[in-house]
Amino acid sequence: MRRIGFSWGKGMLSFQGNSYPVTVEGLSVGEVGITRATANGKVYNLKNLADFDGNYAAAVAGATIAGGAEAVAMRNQNGVVIELTTTTQGASLKLAVAGLSLSVQK
Repeated sequence: MRRIGFSWGKGMLSFQGNSYPVTVEGLSVGEVGITRATANGKVYNLKNLADFDGNYAAAVAGATIAGGAEAVAMRNQNGVVIELTTTTQGASLKLAVAGLSLSVQK
């Protein structure tokens, strides 16, 4: 299991004892007035760093959890799965119709 965390368009991936900056694209805001959005998650099936890059689509429906946070599981074309928990202030964070694009900055 690996971990990922992000806040708006950037994030950090922990993999094999190292941290890698990640670019995040494909988020949309459900309401006007958002002041802050963050997400943290667990990454599964990541064997090679290169497999992390890709387009992630919801593998299962999202669910609201305690404190107004939302959880969703997503999978990319390489079989990498992310269980992501999002927390927002002022609006709800939604995946764009095309999903979420994540890539390790090189």
